[in-house]
Amino acid sequence: MNEVIDSLVQVLTKYSLITAFAVIGFTVWVSYYVSERLMHGWLHGSSIAILIGLTLAYIGGVKTGGSRGISDVELFAGIGVLGGTMLRDLAIVSNAFGVKLDEFRKTGWSGVISLLVGVFIAFFIGTLVAYSFGYRDPVSITTIGAGAATFLVGPVTGSALGASSEVIALSITAGLTKSILVMSATPFVAKYIGLNNPRSALIYGGLMGTTSGVTGGLAATDPKLVPYGAMSATFYTGLGCLLGPSIIYLLIRQIV
Repeated sequence: MNEVIDSLVQVLTKYSLITAFAVIGFTVWVSYYVSERLMHGWLHGSSIAILIGLTLAYIGGVKTGGSRGISDVELFAGIGVLGGTMLRDLAIVSNAFGVKLDEFRKTGWSGVISLLVGVFIAFFIGTLVAYSFGYRDPVSITTIGAGAATFLVGPVTGSALGASSEVIALSITAGLTKSILVMSATPFVAKYIGLNNPRSALIYGGLMGTTSGVTGGLAATDPKLVPYGAMSATFYTGLGCLLGPSIIYLLIRQIV
């Protein structure tokens, strides 16, 4: 039996990228099963998957003393490729190409304003939190502020500015927290803010920005609104990735 297990581990280690696909696929399946059967959609499967991923990254880092989380374990080295910047940026670009600009134009200037307001307010709140916790260099402040926008904008901005891995991890944590809050709160506040039509969903996605949080929250509110909220939230992510390491960083640099 031990020989069979050793042989299996050797094969899985040799083809670590295929192993990574299997591990992530299983994690996503478990996450959506828990979301649907145990939480009845209250917490979206994507958020549960992210929480599991962060937990595994922490355990891997503690066990190996490394800096790349679970991918420092030789068996799971392929996860480092799947979670790397190349596929992350590819996911952002592919989402952007799936957006139909004509649908977004129907909201008029209100949609554009919601995007700008949402991005700058998120950055502003994130930078205040970073400053209050003792961060004084513009790179760290901007990166954490970007994380308050979304957990994708944070690492993209941090990588572009050369932020440390610890600061980038904080930005991802900030974005994840926001995603869970938006996902959980959306069904409860929807009736009070008129979130019951495509136009309001587009504006809501532009203000909140976190694609997973908005889509999960709208799915629990009204599944028909999901494409509209996801559309503007995708624009939000692209706009944050564009403004974060450029205009917003320069502004913060002048202030700090």
